[in-house]
Amino acid sequence: MLEKLRLKLAGAKALPFLVLLGILCGLLAGAVIIALRLLIESLQAGFLPDADPENYEALSLWLRFILPLAGALLIGVLFQLLYKEPVQVGVVHVMERLAYHQGNLPVRNFVAQFIGAAISIIAGHSVGREGPGVHLGAAGGSFIGQWLKLPNNTLRILVACGASASIAASFNTPIAGVIFAMEVIVMEYTIAGFAPVILSAVSAAVLSQAVFGKQAAFSVPLLHLSSLSDLVFLLVMGVAIGALAALFIWIMRWTTKMSQKIAFINRMLLAGAVTGTGALWVPQIMSIGYDTVNAAILGELGVGLLIAIVAVKLLATTVSLGLGLPAGLIGPTVVIGAAAGGIMGSVAHAIMPNDVASAGFYAMLGMAAMMGATLQAPLAALMALLELTVNTNIIMPGMLVVIVAGLTSSHLFRQESVFLMLMKERGLDFRSNPVAQSLRRVGVAGIMTRSFARSPSLLRRDAAQELLQKAPEWLVIEKDNLPAAIMPSADLAQFLAVNQQDEIDLLQIPAQRYDSVAIGIRDTLQLALERMEELDLDVLYVGHLYIGHKGGERANRAAIHGVVTRQMIETYYRYH
Repeated sequence: MLEKLRLKLAGAKALPFLVLLGILCGLLAGAVIIALRLLIESLQAGFLPDADPENYEALSLWLRFILPLAGALLIGVLFQLLYKEPVQVGVVHVMERLAYHQGNLPVRNFVAQFIGAAISIIAGHSVGREGPGVHLGAAGGSFIGQWLKLPNNTLRILVACGASASIAASFNTPIAGVIFAMEVIVMEYTIAGFAPVILSAVSAAVLSQAVFGKQAAFSVPLLHLSSLSDLVFLLVMGVAIGALAALFIWIMRWTTKMSQKIAFINRMLLAGAVTGTGALWVPQIMSIGYDTVNAAILGELGVGLLIAIVAVKLLATTVSLGLGLPAGLIGPTVVIGAAAGGIMGSVAHAIMPNDVASAGFYAMLGMAAMMGATLQAPLAALMALLELTVNTNIIMPGMLVVIVAGLTSSHLFRQESVFLMLMKERGLDFRSNPVAQSLRRVGVAGIMTRSFARSPSLLRRDAAQELLQKAPEWLVIEKDNLPAAIMPSADLAQFLAVNQQDEIDLLQIPAQRYDSVAIGIRDTLQLALERMEELDLDVLYVGHLYIGHKGGERANRAAIHGVVTRQMIETYYRYH
C-alpha cells in the first residue's frame, strides 16, 4: 500500500494524499515552533526584569555587553564540540537543499539551528526567530518525507509545507506563511503545491493559537490614510527604505566575504562584541524587538531614538548574521522598517501637521516595505502586515510603498533578494528557471515505463524468442548479475529475423545499446535530465544496486523498477 502511494505521489495528480501530508507537516512544524518559542520566552522571563521576555532595556550596562558576548562564546564552543565541519542553517540552507539535494535536510543541521537560534535570541543578539523557524519547519516536512521514503518531488512540497507552517505559527499569519513559502522558498505557484501548503499553514496556526491565543502580534489602533498628501511622503519613504534595504544586503554581502577566513569561534566573539557594544547605547536593538515595533506604531519613541535604532540595529544585524550567527533576519527587518517609517511619519507631521496620517501609520507601512525590499517578496510582506496589524486600511498605501521600496533596492541599487545573494556568495545558484521548476514537480516513477525485461548477456535463440513473447519495450542486459547495458527489444527482434545462429551475445549483436546508469526511484525528472546531460545519455534505468556478501562470497544484484528516457522527459515537459 505504501509503495503504491509512493508511485502515485511521483506523478502530478496526487493532491488528496499531499493534502493529508500537508496537515501532518503543519502540526509537526507548529509543535516545533511552539517548543522553540516556549523555551526562549520562559528563559527570558526567568532572568529579565519584571519577568518580561523583551525587557532588555532594563538590564544594567555591563549585562547588555556581556550577555551577547557570552551567548556568542557558548555558540562557538558548542558548535566546535558538536560539529567537526561547518554546519549550515537558516533559510539559505533550505533553499540550497531544495536546489541541490532534492529537499533532503539533515538532522544535525536541524539540531544546530534549534540550539543556535535559542541561544542567540536569549542572549539578546539583534536577530529574529522566523528564519530559524523556516529551517526547523521545513526540516520537519523533509523528515516526514524521508521517513516514509517518498519521492523527492513530494519532498519539495513537504518542505514548502513546513516553511509556511513555521511562519504561520511564529507570527500567527497563515496567509503570509503560504505566500512566503511559494514566493521565497520554492519560487513558484502551482495548484498541487498551494492546497497542501495552505492546510499546513492553517493547522500550524490553529495549534499556535491554542497555546498563545488568537491576538495579533501587535496591538495597534485602527490607523488609516489621512489624505492624498500622505502619498507624496509614502513615495519618499519607499525610496528611503529601499535604499536602507540595499545597504542591509550590501553590508551582509561584504561581511560574509570578509569573514570566510576567520575561525568560527572568533567570528562568534566578534558578533557578540558588535551587538554588545551597540546595546550599550541603544538597548532596543536587543533580541527580537517586537516591543520596539509596538512602541513605534503607538508613537511612543522620539525621532532621535528611532534614528539610533535604525542605524545600530541595521549594523548589528547584518554584521552578526554575515559572521555566521545561526539566527534569522526577517524579524530585524520588521523592526528597522517600523523605526524608519516612524521617522518619516514624524517628518511628515513637522511639514504638514494637519494633513497627514499619524507616525504610527507610517511605521506600520515601513515594516512591510523593509521586509519586502530585503527579501524581494512584496506579496508576502503585504500579507504579513495585514495579518500582523488586522488593519485593512493599509492595503492600498502598503502596495504603493512596498513596490517602490522593492524597485529602489532591486533596480536603482541593483540588489537582489538577500537570500539569493547569500546563496551566490556560497557559489550556488537556486536554478529557478521554468524547465527546472516543471521537472522538479514530478518523480521519475511518475513517467517511467515498466515495459522491460532483464536478460543475461548470453542466451540461446529459443530463450530470446521466449523473452520477446512478453513484448517488452526495453531489455536490461546483465552480466555477473549487474546491469551492463540497456537496448530496445526491437533490435533483438530484428536480429532474430535475419540471423539463425543459436548462441546470442546481446552485448555483441548489431543494436543500439546504452550504458547502464541508474536513477533512484525517489528522484525527480530534473535530476534525471541533469544526469543524462552530464553523462551524455538518453536512457536510464530506475533502481539501485545492492552490494553485499552471501556465504562469504561477494554478492551483487540490482533492483530495477523501470526505464526512463530523454524523450519521455521532453514529452512530459512539452504537454504539461
